[in-house]
Amino acid sequence: MMDDQHGFAGDLEKLRQSIDNLDAAMVHLLAERFRCTHAIGELKARHGLASRDPKREVAQLRRLRSLASQSGLDPDFAQKLHALVVREVVTNHEAVKFESGAG
Repeated sequence: MMDDQHGFAGDLEKLRQSIDNLDAAMVHLLAERFRCTHAIGELKARHGLASRDPKREVAQLRRLRSLASQSGLDPDFAQKLHALVVREVVTNHEAVKFESGAG
């Protein structure tokens, strides 16, 4: 019984460490993504383009849903996450546009 408890605790700790590592990777990836989208926002502001690109958003959503499905992730969850990220990107693009005097 004691060995079983020890094994459980060790397994739990290893899995939690993996989750912590994955969370850190996700944060770093999101930060890099937002650095890229910020640069896009600056380009769009300089060239008078809209913050949103509906065609790109539809294509990305289709691609992400497919990737999610292939990976065993619920495509609806992937869509919700994508919507959250896009909302933040658009908010940031609008701020860049305002700060540049283009908006």
